Amino acid sequence: MKAVIPAAGLGTRFLPATKAMPKEMLPLVDKPSIQFVVEECVKSGIDDILIITGRGKRAIEDHFDHSFELESLLHHKGDNELLREVRSISEMADIHFIRQKEALGLGHAVLRAEKHVGDEPFVVLLGDDIVFSKKPCTKHCVELYEKYSGPIIAVEKVPRNMIQHYGVIKGKPLGGNVYSIDDMIEKPKSEDAPSDLGIIGRYVLTPEIFDSLKKTPRGAGGEIQLTDALKSLNKKQKMYAWIIEGVRYDLGNKFDYIRASLDYALMRPDIGKQVREYIRGLKA
Repeated sequence: MKAVIPAAGLGTRFLPATKAMPKEMLPLVDKPSIQFVVEECVKSGIDDILIITGRGKRAIEDHFDHSFELESLLHHKGDNELLREVRSISEMADIHFIRQKEALGLGHAVLRAEKHVGDEPFVVLLGDDIVFSKKPCTKHCVELYEKYSGPIIAVEKVPRNMIQHYGVIKGKPLGGNVYSIDDMIEKPKSEDAPSDLGIIGRYVLTPEIFDSLKKTPRGAGGEIQLTDALKSLNKKQKMYAWIIEGVRYDLGNKFDYIRASLDYALMRPDIGKQVREYIRGLKA
Protein backbone atom coordinates (compact mmCIF):
# COMPACT_ATOMS: atom_id res chain seq x y z
CA MET A 1 0.00 0.00 0.00
CA LYS A 2 0.91 3.63 -0.46
CA ALA A 3 0.32 6.26 2.20
CA VAL A 4 -1.04 9.79 1.75
CA ILE A 5 -0.38 12.43 4.41
CA PRO A 6 -2.36 15.68 3.95
CA ALA A 7 -0.25 18.47 5.45
CA ALA A 8 -1.41 21.61 3.68
CA GLY A 9 -3.40 23.25 6.49
CA LEU A 10 -2.48 26.73 7.64
CA GLY A 11 -2.31 25.87 11.34
CA THR A 12 -4.34 28.88 12.43
CA ARG A 13 -5.01 27.33 15.86
CA PHE A 14 -1.29 27.69 16.61
CA LEU A 15 -0.67 31.24 15.45
CA PRO A 16 1.66 33.07 15.79
CA ALA A 17 4.01 30.03 15.97
CA THR A 18 2.77 28.80 12.58
CA LYS A 19 2.99 32.17 10.82
CA ALA A 20 6.32 31.18 9.23
CA MET A 21 6.64 27.50 10.25
CA PRO A 22 4.43 24.57 9.16
CA LYS A 23 2.33 23.28 12.04
CA GLU A 24 3.51 19.76 11.15
CA MET A 25 7.06 20.81 12.03
CA LEU A 26 6.17 21.75 15.60
CA PRO A 27 8.32 19.37 17.67
CA LEU A 28 7.62 17.01 20.49
CA VAL A 29 10.87 17.57 22.38
CA ASP A 30 13.26 17.35 19.40
CA LYS A 31 11.23 15.49 16.74
CA PRO A 32 8.79 17.22 14.35
CA SER A 33 5.26 15.89 14.70
CA ILE A 34 5.04 14.81 11.06
CA GLN A 35 8.07 12.56 11.55
CA PHE A 36 6.04 10.49 14.04
CA VAL A 37 3.40 10.01 11.32
CA VAL A 38 5.98 8.97 8.70
CA GLU A 39 7.61 6.58 11.17
CA GLU A 40 4.19 5.01 11.84
CA CYS A 41 3.90 4.31 8.10
CA VAL A 42 7.33 2.71 7.98
CA LYS A 43 6.63 0.58 11.08
CA SER A 44 3.44 -0.55 9.33
CA GLY A 45 5.40 -1.78 6.31
CA ILE A 46 4.63 1.22 4.06
CA ASP A 47 7.58 2.97 2.45
CA ASP A 48 5.91 4.81 -0.48
CA ILE A 49 4.54 8.02 1.02
CA LEU A 50 2.96 11.07 -0.61
CA ILE A 51 2.78 14.24 1.49
CA ILE A 52 0.27 16.87 0.34
CA THR A 53 1.73 20.30 1.11
CA GLY A 54 0.90 23.94 0.35
CA ARG A 55 2.54 27.34 0.30
CA GLY A 56 5.01 27.89 3.12
CA LYS A 57 5.55 24.16 3.72
CA ARG A 58 9.02 23.84 2.18
CA ALA A 59 10.49 23.05 5.60
CA ILE A 60 8.73 19.66 5.51
CA GLU A 61 10.44 18.75 2.23
CA ASP A 62 13.79 19.94 3.54
CA HIS A 63 13.40 17.88 6.72
CA PHE A 64 13.05 14.61 4.79
CA ASP A 65 15.82 15.49 2.33
CA HIS A 66 19.57 15.01 2.76
CA SER A 67 21.38 17.95 4.36
CA PHE A 68 24.90 17.55 3.01
CA GLU A 69 26.33 20.53 4.90
CA LEU A 70 24.94 19.33 8.23
CA GLU A 71 25.99 15.73 7.60
CA SER A 72 29.50 16.86 6.64
CA LEU A 73 29.77 18.95 9.80
CA LEU A 74 28.64 16.07 12.02
CA HIS A 75 31.07 13.74 10.24
CA HIS A 76 34.04 16.05 10.82
CA LYS A 77 33.01 16.54 14.47
CA GLY A 78 32.92 12.76 14.91
CA ASP A 79 29.33 12.86 16.16
CA ASN A 80 28.47 9.55 14.50
CA GLU A 81 25.35 8.81 16.54
CA LEU A 82 23.68 12.08 15.61
CA LEU A 83 24.90 11.68 12.01
CA ARG A 84 23.18 8.28 11.76
CA GLU A 85 19.98 9.74 13.18
CA VAL A 86 19.96 12.66 10.72
CA ARG A 87 20.69 10.41 7.73
CA SER A 88 18.01 7.91 8.73
CA ILE A 89 15.32 10.61 8.37
CA SER A 90 15.99 10.97 4.64
CA GLU A 91 16.44 7.23 4.06
CA MET A 92 13.49 5.74 5.95
CA ALA A 93 11.08 5.80 2.98
CA ASP A 94 10.43 7.02 -0.56
CA ILE A 95 8.71 10.32 0.17
CA HIS A 96 7.03 12.33 -2.57
CA PHE A 97 5.44 15.77 -2.42
CA ILE A 98 2.63 17.51 -4.26
CA ARG A 99 0.96 20.83 -3.51
CA GLN A 100 -2.66 21.51 -2.76
CA LYS A 101 -2.94 24.79 -4.63
CA GLU A 102 -6.29 25.80 -3.12
CA ALA A 103 -7.36 25.56 0.51
CA LEU A 104 -10.47 23.49 -0.23
CA GLY A 105 -10.33 21.03 2.64
CA LEU A 106 -9.26 17.50 3.45
CA GLY A 107 -11.32 15.90 0.70
CA HIS A 108 -9.68 18.07 -1.93
CA ALA A 109 -6.23 17.27 -0.51
CA VAL A 110 -6.90 13.52 -0.76
CA LEU A 111 -8.12 13.99 -4.34
CA ARG A 112 -4.70 15.44 -5.23
CA ALA A 113 -3.25 11.98 -4.56
CA GLU A 114 -5.25 10.23 -7.29
CA LYS A 115 -2.48 9.97 -9.90
CA HIS A 116 0.09 8.79 -7.36
CA VAL A 117 -2.18 6.17 -5.80
CA GLY A 118 -3.64 4.79 -9.01
CA ASP A 119 -6.14 1.93 -8.72
CA GLU A 120 -4.91 0.43 -5.46
CA PRO A 121 -6.13 0.76 -1.85
CA PHE A 122 -4.17 3.29 0.17
CA VAL A 123 -3.77 4.70 3.66
CA VAL A 124 -4.49 8.28 4.72
CA LEU A 125 -2.86 9.68 7.86
CA LEU A 126 -3.42 13.26 8.98
CA GLY A 127 -0.17 15.11 9.54
CA ASP A 128 -1.15 16.58 12.91
CA ASP A 129 -2.69 13.44 14.42
CA ILE A 130 -0.31 11.10 16.22
CA VAL A 131 -1.10 7.87 18.05
CA PHE A 132 1.11 6.22 20.66
CA SER A 133 0.33 2.50 20.76
CA LYS A 134 2.07 -0.87 21.05
CA LYS A 135 1.08 -1.91 17.52
CA PRO A 136 1.15 0.94 14.98
CA CYS A 137 -2.37 2.23 14.43
CA THR A 138 -1.94 2.12 10.64
CA LYS A 139 -0.74 -1.49 10.73
CA HIS A 140 -3.84 -2.47 12.66
CA CYS A 141 -6.07 -0.64 10.14
CA VAL A 142 -4.39 -2.42 7.20
CA GLU A 143 -4.88 -5.81 8.87
CA LEU A 144 -8.57 -5.04 9.35
CA TYR A 145 -8.86 -4.01 5.69
CA GLU A 146 -7.41 -7.38 4.70
CA LYS A 147 -9.92 -9.13 6.97
CA TYR A 148 -13.07 -7.24 5.93
CA SER A 149 -12.12 -6.27 2.34
CA GLY A 150 -13.56 -2.80 2.78
CA PRO A 151 -12.48 0.71 3.79
CA ILE A 152 -11.47 1.10 7.42
CA ILE A 153 -12.04 4.35 9.31
CA ALA A 154 -10.37 4.82 12.68
CA VAL A 155 -12.52 6.32 15.42
CA GLU A 156 -12.33 7.08 19.11
CA LYS A 157 -14.88 7.80 21.82
CA VAL A 158 -15.30 11.57 22.05
CA PRO A 159 -16.80 13.61 24.93
CA ARG A 160 -20.20 14.96 23.95
CA ASN A 161 -19.04 18.55 24.42
CA MET A 162 -16.39 18.00 21.72
CA ILE A 163 -18.46 16.01 19.23
CA GLN A 164 -19.17 19.04 17.02
CA HIS A 165 -15.50 19.09 15.99
CA TYR A 166 -15.59 15.58 14.48
CA GLY A 167 -17.14 13.51 11.76
CA VAL A 168 -19.27 10.95 13.62
CA ILE A 169 -20.30 7.44 12.60
CA LYS A 170 -23.49 5.49 13.12
CA GLY A 171 -22.88 1.75 13.06
CA LYS A 172 -23.47 -1.76 14.32
CA PRO A 173 -20.86 -3.50 16.51
CA LEU A 174 -19.22 -6.58 14.98
CA GLY A 175 -16.91 -7.38 17.90
CA GLY A 176 -13.30 -6.52 18.52
CA ASN A 177 -14.12 -2.77 18.60
CA VAL A 178 -15.11 -2.98 14.91
CA TYR A 179 -18.36 -1.48 13.60
CA SER A 180 -20.20 -1.83 10.33
CA ILE A 181 -20.91 1.78 9.27
CA ASP A 182 -24.51 2.74 8.47
CA ASP A 183 -24.03 6.50 8.23
CA MET A 184 -21.64 9.39 8.89
CA ILE A 185 -22.29 13.01 9.85
CA GLU A 186 -19.71 15.79 9.59
CA LYS A 187 -19.45 17.98 12.72
CA PRO A 188 -22.98 17.46 14.11
CA LYS A 189 -24.43 19.28 17.09
CA SER A 190 -24.23 17.21 20.24
CA GLU A 191 -27.95 16.46 20.21
CA ASP A 192 -27.81 15.36 16.56
CA ALA A 193 -24.79 13.05 16.85
CA PRO A 194 -25.71 9.40 16.16
CA SER A 195 -22.96 8.15 18.53
CA ASP A 196 -19.92 9.27 20.46
CA LEU A 197 -17.52 7.70 17.93
CA GLY A 198 -15.57 10.47 16.26
CA ILE A 199 -13.48 9.93 13.12
CA ILE A 200 -9.76 10.54 13.59
CA GLY A 201 -6.89 10.88 11.16
CA ARG A 202 -6.35 7.26 10.06
CA TYR A 203 -8.10 5.67 7.08
CA VAL A 204 -7.63 2.76 4.68
CA LEU A 205 -9.46 3.74 1.48
CA THR A 206 -10.07 2.27 -1.95
CA PRO A 207 -9.65 4.20 -5.23
CA GLU A 208 -13.45 4.53 -5.57
CA ILE A 209 -13.14 7.45 -3.12
CA PHE A 210 -11.73 9.65 -5.88
CA ASP A 211 -14.89 9.52 -8.03
CA SER A 212 -16.94 10.15 -4.91
CA LEU A 213 -14.83 13.20 -4.03
CA LYS A 214 -15.22 14.62 -7.54
CA LYS A 215 -19.00 14.50 -7.14
CA THR A 216 -19.03 15.90 -3.60
CA PRO A 217 -20.16 19.54 -3.31
CA ARG A 218 -18.53 21.88 -0.87
CA GLY A 219 -19.81 21.33 2.63
CA ALA A 220 -18.93 22.71 6.08
CA GLY A 221 -16.65 25.74 5.85
CA GLY A 222 -17.00 25.87 2.06
CA GLU A 223 -14.61 22.90 1.80
CA ILE A 224 -14.81 19.48 0.18
CA GLN A 225 -15.27 17.24 3.19
CA LEU A 226 -13.82 13.73 3.11
CA THR A 227 -16.57 12.56 5.45
CA ASP A 228 -19.25 13.72 2.97
CA ALA A 229 -17.57 11.74 0.17
CA LEU A 230 -17.30 8.66 2.39
CA LYS A 231 -20.96 9.01 3.40
CA SER A 232 -21.96 8.99 -0.27
CA LEU A 233 -19.65 6.09 -1.12
CA ASN A 234 -20.95 4.09 1.85
CA LYS A 235 -24.24 3.67 -0.02
CA LYS A 236 -22.40 1.60 -2.64
CA GLN A 237 -19.46 0.13 -0.71
CA LYS A 238 -19.48 -1.42 2.77
CA MET A 239 -17.26 0.43 5.24
CA TYR A 240 -16.04 -0.32 8.73
CA ALA A 241 -14.96 1.68 11.76
CA TRP A 242 -12.46 0.60 14.38
CA ILE A 243 -12.00 2.11 17.84
CA ILE A 244 -8.27 2.65 18.07
CA GLU A 245 -5.99 1.23 20.74
CA GLY A 246 -3.47 3.50 22.40
CA VAL A 247 -3.53 7.25 22.93
CA ARG A 248 -4.26 9.73 20.15
CA TYR A 249 -3.27 13.40 20.19
CA ASP A 250 -4.68 16.18 18.02
CA LEU A 251 -1.62 18.39 17.77
CA GLY A 252 -3.70 21.27 16.48
CA ASN A 253 -5.18 21.44 19.97
CA LYS A 254 -2.92 23.34 22.39
CA PHE A 255 -3.66 21.15 25.40
CA ASP A 256 -3.18 17.95 23.38
CA TYR A 257 0.12 19.33 22.11
CA ILE A 258 1.37 19.95 25.66
CA ARG A 259 0.06 16.55 26.78
CA ALA A 260 1.80 14.77 23.89
CA SER A 261 5.04 16.64 24.56
CA LEU A 262 5.01 15.62 28.23
CA ASP A 263 4.03 12.01 27.53
CA TYR A 264 6.73 11.64 24.89
CA ALA A 265 9.32 13.27 27.15
CA LEU A 266 8.43 10.81 29.93
CA MET A 267 8.99 7.89 27.50
CA ARG A 268 12.47 9.08 26.64
CA PRO A 269 15.34 7.28 28.38
CA ASP A 270 17.55 10.37 28.15
CA ILE A 271 15.26 12.89 29.88
CA GLY A 272 12.28 10.90 31.19
CA LYS A 273 13.60 10.67 34.75
CA GLN A 274 14.35 14.40 34.94
CA VAL A 275 10.92 15.34 33.59
CA ARG A 276 9.19 13.00 36.04
CA GLU A 277 11.11 14.50 38.97
CA TYR A 278 10.28 18.00 37.78
CA ILE A 279 6.55 17.20 37.59
CA ARG A 280 6.62 15.68 41.07
CA GLY A 281 8.25 18.86 42.31
CA LEU A 282 5.44 20.94 40.84
CA LYS A 283 2.84 18.84 42.67
CA ALA A 284 4.63 19.49 45.94
